[in-house]
Amino acid sequence: MPKTEEKEKMKKELALKLKDYAYKIAKNFSRSDREFNYTNETFEVVAIKPLSETTAYIEFRKSSGKIGVAFCYWINMGGGQWRYFFPTYDHAVGAERLRSILYNVESKNFPFNFKE
Repeated sequence: MPKTEEKEKMKKELALKLKDYAYKIAKNFSRSDREFNYTNETFEVVAIKPLSETTAYIEFRKSSGKIGVAFCYWINMGGGQWRYFFPTYDHAVGAERLRSILYNVESKNFPFNFKE
């Protein structure tokens, strides 16, 4: 679990954009004409929590009483933008495995910083 100081690193500008984005996601998923929304389920933003400087999760309460969680990540493309998906356990397993791969890649790339 990240320390409190780490969770507070998200810049205010990104946090404000994320808040707006959270409500857009809720509105989009609450549409009665949304694919697979057979029960006209609606989504309400319950919490927006940073995970790092450029990642966060949004907790939604569905009208069915269930909870949904979207993983959000900031990408520096086209001036920067938030993107999201609703992760599964399988996604979490893959992300955990990716951590050591990224560490190994960074270890191999680091020496290139000193080549002229």
